[in-house]
Amino acid sequence: MKQYNTIKTKYPDALLLFRVGDFYETFGEDAVKASKILGIILTHRNNGGDRTELAGFPHHSLNTYLPKLVKAGQRVAICDQLEDPKQTKTIVKRGVTELVTPGVAMNDDILHAKSNNFLCAVHFGRKNLGIAFVDISTGEFLTSEGSDEQIDKLLQNFAPNEILISKAHRKEFEEIFGSQFHTFYMEDWVFQEDYALENLTGHFKTKTLKGFGVDHLKEGIIASGVVLHYLSETQHRQLQHISSLQRIAEDEYIWMDRFTIRNLELYHSTNTNAVTLLDVIDKTISPMGGRMVKRWLALPLKNIQKIRNRHQVIGHLIENESLLDKFQRNIKQMGDLERLISKVSTGKVNPKEVVQLKNSMEAIVPIKQLASHSKNEALALIGDQLQSCDVLRNKIKEMLSEDAPVNVLKGNTIAEGFSTELDELRGLAVSGKDYLDQMLARETEATGITSLKIASNNVFGYYIEVRNTHRDKVPETWIRKQTLVNAERYITEELKEYEAKILGAEERIATLEQQLFSQLVVWMQEYIAPVQQNAQLIAQLDCLCGFTQLAKENNYVAPELNDSTDIDIKNGRHPVIEKQLPLGEHYIANDVFLDRSEQQVIMITGPNMSGKSAILRQTALIILLAQMGSFVPAESAKIGYVDKIFTRVGASDNISMGESTFMVEMNETASILNNLSERSLVLLDEIGRGTSTYDGISIAWAISEYLHEHPARAKTLFATHYHELNEMSSTFERIKNYNVSIKEIKDNVLFLRKLKPGGSEHSFGIHVAKMAGMPQQVIQKANKILKKLEKSHSNEELTDKLQSVQNEMQLSFFNLDDPLLVEIKQEILHLDIDTLTPVEALMKLNEIKRLLTKNKKATS
Repeated sequence: MKQYNTIKTKYPDALLLFRVGDFYETFGEDAVKASKILGIILTHRNNGGDRTELAGFPHHSLNTYLPKLVKAGQRVAICDQLEDPKQTKTIVKRGVTELVTPGVAMNDDILHAKSNNFLCAVHFGRKNLGIAFVDISTGEFLTSEGSDEQIDKLLQNFAPNEILISKAHRKEFEEIFGSQFHTFYMEDWVFQEDYALENLTGHFKTKTLKGFGVDHLKEGIIASGVVLHYLSETQHRQLQHISSLQRIAEDEYIWMDRFTIRNLELYHSTNTNAVTLLDVIDKTISPMGGRMVKRWLALPLKNIQKIRNRHQVIGHLIENESLLDKFQRNIKQMGDLERLISKVSTGKVNPKEVVQLKNSMEAIVPIKQLASHSKNEALALIGDQLQSCDVLRNKIKEMLSEDAPVNVLKGNTIAEGFSTELDELRGLAVSGKDYLDQMLARETEATGITSLKIASNNVFGYYIEVRNTHRDKVPETWIRKQTLVNAERYITEELKEYEAKILGAEERIATLEQQLFSQLVVWMQEYIAPVQQNAQLIAQLDCLCGFTQLAKENNYVAPELNDSTDIDIKNGRHPVIEKQLPLGEHYIANDVFLDRSEQQVIMITGPNMSGKSAILRQTALIILLAQMGSFVPAESAKIGYVDKIFTRVGASDNISMGESTFMVEMNETASILNNLSERSLVLLDEIGRGTSTYDGISIAWAISEYLHEHPARAKTLFATHYHELNEMSSTFERIKNYNVSIKEIKDNVLFLRKLKPGGSEHSFGIHVAKMAGMPQQVIQKANKILKKLEKSHSNEELTDKLQSVQNEMQLSFFNLDDPLLVEIKQEILHLDIDTLTPVEALMKLNEIKRLLTKNKKATS
């Protein structure tokens, strides 16, 4: 316990797994936590008079239990025995060999194959914030700096599993970024520029950081230094695979604020079971490709040449189906190259994984061959850059047996014929059986005992067993070792010598295999860079093959990207909705044309449920897909590249933060209006609906006018059901009215979901309420009030109108034509008694009664 307490004080905020014999034990509060998270039994001991809680599990179950602890947000320190218990007379030396936290994990059971596991640090500088991301399992190391908004967007895009912040800025971080992240607070002194520089240049073995193009990012460098410091604190010191620090060049990618990322449901959705864009477009086969397609989606390009290169590869693969098929077949045979080589660097790789690495590299050879001879430039370049690493593959093939085990100690790791010493020892261990058979035959002949048996157990080692019936024939030189009910067991000198030889051989084999394997792993570290480069290239190829498959399966076309600022989409479709439609139903495609001279703002009116939001979202998604390098769901698309996409869609309350729907809406809209650029695309859906009608109309009008008059002339789609906004087109030349068409048949409305020029008159909200199964009474009452309002379409306040509607219903009872009785008569005639529930009948009676009593009071 004394030893435990010493180690625990060094890691006060981690859960300490303490290796005792064959178990990992936890003590005290750690044991209480562990037993809850893992569902294991909590016991206690009275060690030296103190009652101590205990909970443990067998050491070989570490891979089962560790992921559960880390996923529950625990930092876990693994404390192992540092020497062989057989070699020491005193207490075994122990020490922490690894600290696993949500952001620092190499264990396959904790990691998701197609997602990065980022550890992030955020540094609050004077003006800007610095940020750094590292994924120790793949070796990626990225940094950037910028305003709160930029950092917030990066946190949304990269979704880190753990964020490091200085203790002094704890409150500030929560105020700006919320509390949904897993955070860890560090001492202030770590966040110093000179310490960070020393850390980084020491790690990369360089004089400055100029070579990485990040030397001007002061805050970013501090954040990067903090990340490295934390890795060494958590006992991760073998990090050759983290070989460069990249700047996230924000200016090269489309800017989307966090609302847009959330509204367009790119990779997360607030609704459970909802399908996101990533779910639809990710057709990658390899884990590297799966991670890269997420990155491409988070950071769509603005460089037309780079985008065209991707489109050309897809076009080429669509024409050459057999090439696509061969690429995908080979990619399928690959393991996670990036994570395998990272394990080599950190020395945590096992024999089976090294064989998997070799097999993955073998699959690269035909890909390199096919790509290099391709007529497509971008593919040929990928082919030229891929490295076949022949020496590495041959060395592994020569050294390891094809079915090497996960654990070196299981034996049969090193291939036959590699080490003569090893082969001789193995020969000894294997030929032992023949030797025993010969010995058995010799002894049977010498003694005349026919039922002799040679066997071994843990207590005596090898022995000869003689049944009691032949006991008198045993030679005197044999030493008796054990008596059984109907037999005796003996040992001989020859048997003892042989046993020493065999056991010695087995121990020596194990040691030798371990040594040879360790040497191989150290030698392989020379190949980290080429294998990482291969992993990147294969990931790109996998993404492009995935996009090709997506285009073929869903009839996508190649978009044309140019330098203009026009957007012309013919028959565009929503990539996600079209996949969710019931069988046999087709998605209704729509055209959208926007430019900065004629048709800059499109006002889309139309009833609820008619598909206004779908048209807004699909426009943004088509542009995003095009600039990611994918084909798009449309008949044709000409796109002047976009540099910012802003959306304000639907009502999203932020009640937990104490903001109302309307406040959130206004915040988001303000952020749009303050960041407009000439190449921006703005999508506004139902702005102003969180407040009273006239307020809402006024705000929506003012926002539209601002967008129209702003020098940037940002292209805008504005969906609204305030029909009053249709009048704007007569005053502002670049605002055009469109509506989503519907067809009225008697009391029914058909949504045609087609966009056509001109405004729309009705909103059919009551019809939607009917479709939703609203009680009949509510529908009738709403229709009645609507008719009254439409008659008195003067500019009175809405409340007055409603009041007058109520008053009209309370005319004098003594009127000659008695409208009240007519009213009641109408009510009763319209009742469908067959479908009326008892509750509704009582409510109806109550309503009639209320009309009469009100009237009585009014007249008395």
